[in-house]
Amino acid sequence: MIFMAKFTGIITAAGKSSRMIKDMNYMGLPATNKLILKFDKNKTIIETTINNVLNAGVDECIIVLGHFKDEIIKEILKINDDRIKFTYNNPIDISELSTSLYNGLMKSRSNYILAVAGDQSNISTKTYHNLINTFLNKVNDKNKILTVLRRREIGELDSAEGLGMPFVTSKDYLIKYMENKNTNLNPILREMFNDGFKFFAVKEENELELININKYNDYKTFLK
Repeated sequence: MIFMAKFTGIITAAGKSSRMIKDMNYMGLPATNKLILKFDKNKTIIETTINNVLNAGVDECIIVLGHFKDEIIKEILKINDDRIKFTYNNPIDISELSTSLYNGLMKSRSNYILAVAGDQSNISTKTYHNLINTFLNKVNDKNKILTVLRRREIGELDSAEGLGMPFVTSKDYLIKYMENKNTNLNPILREMFNDGFKFFAVKEENELELININKYNDYKTFLK
């Protein structure tokens, strides 16, 4: 099974970027969705995230779009890779993170999922490899396994509190938990944990991978 495993990278890129835009308005800067801000080697945040996921060896990469979709697509189309596919939240205004992820899952043709937020440009391909390899080393036909970037502890976890993306798990299991849900991700992860999923946390490559790029000061940390 390990050698036949196929992975879909699902990148959620449908949010309002409200905290970043609020900061930019306060600072007198042009209000811009954070995903199209420059990040590394003159590439945008969303370009960098996608490239890091593609370089992890996924078989396809599905981008879930909603708010600011036209601006974001322009940046994504700079990447020439036929593994990239799009899907859209409809309606966009009432779609929470679980809905975005579910819409991506329904387009996937793989058995396993690497779930990533569009603003996680600070997470390296090496960390995505570690998530995938740790999953493959643990999973079998009888095990419900999820590997996730650590927030505190490393290794097998005794709680799902505070966890989110990126993570790796089986598509068929994940669909069942995402269906008919419209909420943040952590309550669903807690439900999975309580139902017997084994969670394994992987260490970050560097401490910057643990910073969420939500506000303008977060963004400036990486510009330095």
